[in-house]
Amino acid sequence: MHPKDLSLLACLDVLLSEGSVAGAASRMNLSTPAMSRILGRIRSLTGDPILVRAGRGMVPTPRAEEIREQVSALVENARQILQGSSQFSPHLLKRTFTLRATDGFVSSFGSHLIDSLSKCAPHVSLRFAPQGDEDVAGLREGAVDLDIASINISGPEIITQSLFSDRFVGVVKKSHPLASGKVTVERFCNYPQISASRRGRKQGPLDLALQNLGQSRTVAVVVSGFADAVFLADQAGLVAVVPELLTRSVRHGLMTFQLPVETPPVTVSLAWHPKFQFDPAHSWLRTIVKAICSSDDSSDT
Repeated sequence: MHPKDLSLLACLDVLLSEGSVAGAASRMNLSTPAMSRILGRIRSLTGDPILVRAGRGMVPTPRAEEIREQVSALVENARQILQGSSQFSPHLLKRTFTLRATDGFVSSFGSHLIDSLSKCAPHVSLRFAPQGDEDVAGLREGAVDLDIASINISGPEIITQSLFSDRFVGVVKKSHPLASGKVTVERFCNYPQISASRRGRKQGPLDLALQNLGQSRTVAVVVSGFADAVFLADQAGLVAVVPELLTRSVRHGLMTFQLPVETPPVTVSLAWHPKFQFDPAHSWLRTIVKAICSSDDSSDT
């Protein structure tokens, strides 16, 4: 059977419904001779007359009666596939979504996201994956549904949407000298610090800003995550420079201060592959994540 013959199913469904070549032709916006030729093709493929004369009308054969419901179901399924689902119910959704999230997202927004999903989509599960390397293979291959990070590189087809802007702040234990008094550039640079970089970098935009003022800081420790930086600020008495929103849940009991130099804001974005663009479930999840981050990004820290 040639693939183009599959289109005959829609015509067969209408022929069985109308019981008339002329009636079927009218519904399919075809001429009666064209529909008659289609019926001939169907008869040839099935080896059955399908419709036979009975007085002035036509009646289906036993074979036609046998396949009527099957043909109707096939055509309806095909219509739904091509038109897409008109109704989407999160409450009935059973699916696991993988979110590759930047350090701090889970601790800052994870509980709110889980709470929101548990209320409207009790059968949905989340899998959080670490950032690791900045590649888009996971998005392309479907192993990652959403990438939540400061997106620096992406494939040309990857879609991104801004979630919120964050700023860097300084964090010290309350007994640290910088916990009191004005934090000037000179005082800030006098104390050993922690650099949080998953690539292991000791310097970044902050160091460039200090360099422009003829100053430099001493980075004593490099860690891969912001939470580790905050922990060491507390335990080792060092100065940690971390994003404000993404560390708000781990800075309790510590002193947070504004940096003495301006640094570029950090934009945390949502990224996904275009193959999920019109997936109702995926679109719904993106809306939930965006709403949670929008409502929380101005919360008191």
